[in-house]
Amino acid sequence: MPNPKHRHSKSRRDKRRTHWKAEVPTIATDPTTGQPHLFHRAHWHDGKLYYKGKVVMEKENA
Repeated sequence: MPNPKHRHSKSRRDKRRTHWKAEVPTIATDPTTGQPHLFHRAHWHDGKLYYKGKVVMEKENA
C-alpha cells in the first residue's frame, strides 16, 4: 500500500471534508393516524404497526 510522501496540512484536510454534510431526514405523515414518521419505514401507534397507512401487525399482550 502506498503511503503519502509528504504531510498534508490541516487546511487541505478540512477543505476535503467540507463536502461531507449530515442530511436532514425527510419526515412523512401517516394518512390514517396523522403521526409523523420516516419515509419507507413502519411505525407504532396505539399498539399497532402501520406501514403505508395500513395495519401490518398488532402488539401481543402477554
